[in-house]
Amino acid sequence: MPINLIITGVGGQGNVLASQIVGHAAVNKGLRITIGETFGLSQRGGPVSSHIRISHNRDYSPLVSPNKADIILGLEPLETLRIIPEFGNQNTTIIANSRAIYPLNVIAGDVDYPDTSIIKSFLDEFCGKVYWLEATGLAVELGTPILMNTILLGALCGIPDFPLQINDFQYALKDFFPESKLNTNYEALRLGKGLVENYNN
Repeated sequence: MPINLIITGVGGQGNVLASQIVGHAAVNKGLRITIGETFGLSQRGGPVSSHIRISHNRDYSPLVSPNKADIILGLEPLETLRIIPEFGNQNTTIIANSRAIYPLNVIAGDVDYPDTSIIKSFLDEFCGKVYWLEATGLAVELGTPILMNTILLGALCGIPDFPLQINDFQYALKDFFPESKLNTNYEALRLGKGLVENYNN
């Protein structure tokens, strides 16, 4: 302890909501948690990162120290890659959604988006265990792409020694979603955990 978790993505992906759910789950379980949000461009599509520090018995400063991330949860591949030089290390566990979201300068044709296979190769080389997941595609199969977040939260539960489990997130989700949406989110959690537990590169 602490466990240093960073959730990174782009505006509009639900990054902040995901960090709030982790926070609720941790508090409900009696853990100590601090959360720090960092934002890039204040618009949809700008980079967003949430620093989450979880402990049993003390509060820590809200931002993870350089190269001290234990787990990086990447909602978008390029944003996952960007955060590695500052916060990753050779033991960092990566859970990365493989679906790219192209920034405006890529859409405009000013720059190229790197091939996602290159991004994965870099992560494999410079970090510890990498779980490269087709979370968005699986979320669409469940009914909506926004379930990608819940799938990735479930994936955290498959990481050895992570202090939150499926039932902790299920309890926390009741504070964020109406009852009509809970069963689908519970299924997304279970799917995400299974992806990590049965993962093969």
